[in-house]
Order: sequence, then C-alpha cells, then structure tokens
Amino acid sequence: MALIVQKYGGTSVANPDRIANVANRVVRGWRDGNKMVVVLSAMAGETDRLINLAKELSEDPDARELDVLLATGEQVTVSLFSMFLRSQGVPATSLLSHQARIYTDRAYGRARIIGIDTARIKEELKKGRIVTVAGFQGVDEVGNITTLGRGGSDTTAVAIAAALKADLCEIYTDVDGIYTTDPRVYPKARKLDRISYDEMLELASMGAKVLEIRSVGFARRYSVPLVVRSSFSGEPGTLVTVEDEAMEIVPVSGVALSRNDARVTITRVPDRPGVALHLFQPVADANIVVDMIIQNTSIDGHTDLTFTVPKGDLKKTLEIVKPVAADIGAERVLSEENIAKVSIVGVGMKNNAGVAARMFEAMAAENINILMISTSEIKISCVIEDRHGELAVRVLHDAFGLDIPPPKKRGTSF
Repeated sequence: MALIVQKYGGTSVANPDRIANVANRVVRGWRDGNKMVVVLSAMAGETDRLINLAKELSEDPDARELDVLLATGEQVTVSLFSMFLRSQGVPATSLLSHQARIYTDRAYGRARIIGIDTARIKEELKKGRIVTVAGFQGVDEVGNITTLGRGGSDTTAVAIAAALKADLCEIYTDVDGIYTTDPRVYPKARKLDRISYDEMLELASMGAKVLEIRSVGFARRYSVPLVVRSSFSGEPGTLVTVEDEAMEIVPVSGVALSRNDARVTITRVPDRPGVALHLFQPVADANIVVDMIIQNTSIDGHTDLTFTVPKGDLKKTLEIVKPVAADIGAERVLSEENIAKVSIVGVGMKNNAGVAARMFEAMAAENINILMISTSEIKISCVIEDRHGELAVRVLHDAFGLDIPPPKKRGTSF
C-alpha cells in the first residue's frame, strides 16, 4: 500500500466529463489499495474569468478580496469531484485550504506556504476515503484566504506530499512529460525520461511552464519523488529526481524561453556603497522578484544599472524606482518590454568545457544580438530581442543536438 498524491490541472478538469475521467483514474489507484490524496485546480479558464469579472467592477481590485474570489474556482472542482465519487459509491471528502490547514504568509496573490497541519487529511485517509484538496489556496495566521499565484496547485500538491511523506507525487497535466524545449515552439523537442531537481528548478525559473518553480523547490528540499505525466493518456511520464552520474554526461538538457520579463535601466547611477541597496530594497519590499542584474564599469564615478523584473510588475517597479533614482541623483530610468530570455540548462555544464562558446556561436550565426547575459553553475541565460525568441530556441536546440537521445539511459520511465 502506497500513499500517493496526485495533482490535476485546469485542462484535466475542464468540464464534468473530464472530472469524471479523472475520478475514474483515481479510483483505480484507490482500488489497488493505495491511499489517495488528490489536489485539483480550477476548471480551465475559470481563474481568468473571475479576474475579468473583478475588473468589470474595479480597475485595481483589492488584493484580499480578489483572493477570496479566485479561491472559489478550486472549491467548485473539488466539490464536483467528490460529489461524483460519492455517487459511484466511493468514499470521498473534499477539503478547502482552511480545512486541510494549509498555512501561508499574507502576500495576497503570491502567498508562500509556511506550514501544513496534516491531522485532518490523515484522519480522512484512515477512514478509507479519497481526500480531495483545493489547490492554489491557503490561509494566513488569522484565517484570511490567500492564493499562491499561477501554477500554485503544483506547489500545494508537492507541499502536501512532503508533509505526508508520500511515496509518490504525480503532476497530471495536458502534456506527457518534460521536454527538451516546448514542443509547440520546436517540434523536434524530445521527452526526457528523468531530470534532476536542479535542472528542473532552472528550467522552471527560466520560463518552462510544465512545473511551478516553488513546487520543484519543495520536492528538492524534502526529496519528494515527483513525476509529470498526462491525464489524457497512459504514456510514461518524466521523473524529477536527484542528480546522478549519468546526467552529467550530457552538457545541456533543455532550452527554455521566457517572454514574461521586462528590462529596466537606470543611467548614471552614483557609484558609491549603499546605492544598490537604496534602489533594490523598496522593490523587494513590494514582493517584486528581480532576476538578472548587470552593472557597467564605473566611469567618472557613475555607472549604468540594468535589471529584469516580471513584465506584469513593470509598472509598479517604475513607480518605485523613479523617485528613488531621482533621490540618489541618477540621470534617467528607461524600460523595455519587447525582450525575451532564452536559457540553456544542464548539470553536465559543470564538467564540459566550451558550452557558452557554442551557445554564443550558434546565436551569432543567426545574427541574434545578446543584450544581457547571466550564468550559474548549470545555466546560461541571454536576454535578446523578442522577435528572435523562437528562432534562438530552435538554433540552440540543434546546436546541442537535444533531439538525439543521450548515449546512456538516464533512468527508467514512470
């Protein structure tokens, strides 16, 4: 008997027929003797519908009340799911965030899970029931409803799996695993049998949309066995797991493209201690994530400072940064939205020379200009013009031969 946590995304529960199909899949696992916890997203398109509804009444909806509204999407799916199971004679219980005791901070719209009291979930499992938990939502220390942001149901599922010490966490979606790049961008993309937590973290942070980055962080921190697979087929999925020696043979495992970033440049910033803190502290206080940062060499005591933020946070960032820039005596604040970020990722970069040179050579051959570069031990990211984004993905995928399976198997399919 295994304890399995499964998560189904919005496309998997988009209508009553699909909810019934998911329920039947879950019941098969339950009848095999497994304890089943199921985390559901809202039906496809429902969250966007609720956001648009809110904006019909308020141009800038109050963050707390918006979370109260958005949390209803998952409430609908878990209740319908459990309702169907009960109609089939299968014992099931749906739990909302306050009932499952998923505690978060109070960052409305992007809350972070800080703890889960699993007593209620364990109690229901002990009774032999399938437990269905609303994804994407939590409660703060005084009971306010919060939401975790886009992809938050992934995080809910992995966090519950970690708290329960589950044997397996399966993320069911509309794709059958993790690919070397987005197959919609490049049909030559190849599905991976397995990928390391670190590689998946980098790909998720660089724009790969299969898994939400915080869910991968939870899986890595608590060693949760994590499998991504399709809810529409029985095809094997991709296992996200610890790094092994076989993974290091391949220098690059995947290419990611993000079009969700904006670039901010502050010109002629006084080059003295404390200025960077003065600029970035209020941005951090506003819960805006800064990614790439580049500071030019100082000339006559001044420098230019460039950084990227999520495109949706650009307006707020400029509202914060412009008065601070004026206060420190900087010259101008410029911004650019028509950019893309292309990244190559692979644990094999640590042991293979010339990866960066091959990346830059491939892009230069197509006259793709690089605006910014950022690196880590297993990642190289370049900011380029948005119009070159998909071309860069195809060029890099070919340059590293990612459509060709590696010489040794990276593991067993699940």
